[in-house]
Amino acid sequence: MLVPSPLMSTFVEARNIPSHVAIIMDGNGRWAQLRDLPRVAGHREGSRTVRRMVRACRRLGVKALTLYAFSEQNWERPEIEVDALMELLREFLLSERDEILGNGIRFNAVGNLGRLPGLVRAVLEPLKEASRDNDAMTLTLALSYGGREEIAAVARELARQVKAGEIDASEIDAELLHRRMPSLSVGDPDLVIRTGGEQRISNFLLYGLAYAELYFSNALWPDFSEHDLHAAIASFQGRERRFGLVGQDPRLLTIPPQARAANG
Repeated sequence: MLVPSPLMSTFVEARNIPSHVAIIMDGNGRWAQLRDLPRVAGHREGSRTVRRMVRACRRLGVKALTLYAFSEQNWERPEIEVDALMELLREFLLSERDEILGNGIRFNAVGNLGRLPGLVRAVLEPLKEASRDNDAMTLTLALSYGGREEIAAVARELARQVKAGEIDASEIDAELLHRRMPSLSVGDPDLVIRTGGEQRISNFLLYGLAYAELYFSNALWPDFSEHDLHAAIASFQGRERRFGLVGQDPRLLTIPPQARAANG
């Protein structure tokens, strides 16, 4: 079965939808600058795109959507911009609460959440708790997040456990590390999309994207449409995922453990 995009120019195969889609949402500031608007106007428009993409992914049957909303490095931006982003995040969580709960979406957040201001945590944590048993889709926001920082935090905890005698160092392997990564509780990303025309990963999901398919869109995030999402998924569906093996090898039927987690 093929699903047409709104513009009827891109088709996606309904039975080959990526289970976990992750998006680096880039281009809010440039979108605003092109229109002689303050950067916060781009972030506000970008939050509307988040709403559209959550709805589009849910309709397509994507099981997990992870959005890179705020990196650890973003704290170095001007204070006025950071404050505006935190207020927009709070507004988003409040405005989308009913839709998230009403559509069976489990809300999650990963990153150094303790660094977020109290006004954000006060609405974020209750939404996580209220939605924790939902299973239609998992929406994860990466907040105060960094891939290197996540790996370092897991390494520190494992080192503590070894020192305390809770685990033996010989037990630490790639599979154990994978299980401990908060960002990978929904499995590895199948498809990572970056908007805004840049072609880099920017410290996002570094451990989990080992076998992810990458798609780079020139659309700035506020302009990223359902049609663009369909184009990314159609590109994903046209690729052969080999997971380090040889193309057309029958052993591809035995997917590596980390990849199996990403596919449920």
